[in-house]
Amino acid sequence: MTDSVRERFAAAAREERPDLAELCLLIGAEADPALDGPVADLAQIELDRLAGLIPYGPTTALEWAQALGRVLGAGHGFHGTAADYGLLSSSLLQEVLRRRRGLPILLSVVWIEVARRAGAKVHGVGLPGHFVVALGDVEADGGEFGADPAPYVLVDPFDGGRVLSGPDAEHLMSGPGSGAQPGSGPGRLPGAPVPADTLDIVRRVLNNIRAWAAPRPERLAVQLWTLDLTLLLPRHPAKLRYERAQVLVQMGDFLGGAAEMEEYAEVIGSFDPETAAAIRSKARAARALLN
Repeated sequence: MTDSVRERFAAAAREERPDLAELCLLIGAEADPALDGPVADLAQIELDRLAGLIPYGPTTALEWAQALGRVLGAGHGFHGTAADYGLLSSSLLQEVLRRRRGLPILLSVVWIEVARRAGAKVHGVGLPGHFVVALGDVEADGGEFGADPAPYVLVDPFDGGRVLSGPDAEHLMSGPGSGAQPGSGPGRLPGAPVPADTLDIVRRVLNNIRAWAAPRPERLAVQLWTLDLTLLLPRHPAKLRYERAQVLVQMGDFLGGAAEMEEYAEVIGSFDPETAAAIRSKARAARALLN
């Protein structure tokens, strides 16, 4: 939890082409300083090593999925279970590489980074409540799973790299909140999957950690650093500053939290004066807790 980690994170997030592995490893270093330095370097080496195990020769999306599945899923046991949702280590790339277990999005990061190093065309895809990997050309016209060869396939790293069938993918993509339209026929997706860019993935990783920490007051410090890192990203919702102020108050920093509430109220005051007034009232209440 050093300034140098945050400075490196901010610089990496503002690169023209942000490095997904580097940003995820910096999240791990912020969570636990022991995961920085040599441990982070070894994680990069492990990703390179795994990529080197992918045999030469895959050409189609399905061949890439099968080759990666043999190495990462069957060969090295990368997968997830329900119990992994209760562990912070499931969201830290260094620990996921060590344990070979994690949340869907972190397992997907492993697949993305190994596939990219091996030369595959690969994207992360955020689905309602789940995260998977697309191999191949997701922008190809049609989106037919039945095409031969298919322009892309979706795999579920949480399930050891299982290749999703058309009905599997349609079920996931048309879940609540997806906005997807029903498919037009057997094997056809409700719309081509939308690739998540690097910063979207990083933001989602941080959101997951914050959601893990939220129910327990002893994890307020974790909520705070996830907010601090998210606010270092080039794009973030302004309301996160208000959320950060609330966490500060819960941690006993009444003056700091009140000051940040007032700053946020100033930002939204011109277009939402009612909410701004309510937040200023909360800031006064936070200051009163000092008495």
